[in-house]
Amino acid sequence: MSIQTIGVIGAGQMGNGIAHVMALAGYDVLMTDISQEALDAALAGIDGNMARQVSRGKIAEADMTAAMKRIGTTLALSDLGASDLVIEAATERESVKQAIFEDLQPHLQPHTILTSNTSSISITRLASRTDRPERFMGFHFMNPVPVMQLVELIRGIATDEPTYTACREVVDRLGKTAASAEDFPGFIVNRILMPMINEAVYTLYEGVGNVQSIDQSMKLGANHPMGPLELADFIGLDTCLAIMNVLHDGLADTKYRPCPLLTKYVEAGWLGRKTQRGFYDYRGEVPVPTR
Repeated sequence: MSIQTIGVIGAGQMGNGIAHVMALAGYDVLMTDISQEALDAALAGIDGNMARQVSRGKIAEADMTAAMKRIGTTLALSDLGASDLVIEAATERESVKQAIFEDLQPHLQPHTILTSNTSSISITRLASRTDRPERFMGFHFMNPVPVMQLVELIRGIATDEPTYTACREVVDRLGKTAASAEDFPGFIVNRILMPMINEAVYTLYEGVGNVQSIDQSMKLGANHPMGPLELADFIGLDTCLAIMNVLHDGLADTKYRPCPLLTKYVEAGWLGRKTQRGFYDYRGEVPVPTR
């Protein structure tokens, strides 16, 4: 099938990034959220990010103008039912995602493909709660969406080949690279990345190194662009903890046990950049390690 219209559920950092790249690729996008403020903020964010791309010569101003005109917003989830492809990018909680798909289902076209941007939740389980498990799959973008080149495409047990092919064609049109992953906890990227971050937190917890020495060691010793604790703050410590819990619960292996210090930071509400404090304190001009 030919996908022309895209519905995006959630206007947060991931949702607005997805709307951004889809509109630039020529798709008509309709984005929804539970508040008008969130939608307005998302549009302003997309406009600012595209303007930055124009200033750097990445895109033409005419392309930006055309792309912004392709993005619509609505507070009514049902309006997304007419889309060819729906990408859910709501909070990383399974109950929230299930409720969204349940509310949207009566309004869907027969051909509509449903996808989730989940970073770790079972695609098979999410799909089983809908009326179209064969037209459901994982569509996992990396953050920040306009910059990162990879998209994980995750088939559930029931996902059919035309659905996979249609989503793969969308990734190709975006100019990004698709990695096919099987539906096991964490998929590929987070199955490898999150245990590394968790081990960095254990290294801090056990006093092997402090925040600065751990991050410097991985940046200079392993040539990583960001240290693991800096990266955890960027992702969000609550998201890191949620993914570690999915790995631990789904694979039942003690090597995926979340570090107690990670849990403690989340309990404190120190979730990283989005709350101004995590492994670093971002309230001043320069981030300062908190341990």
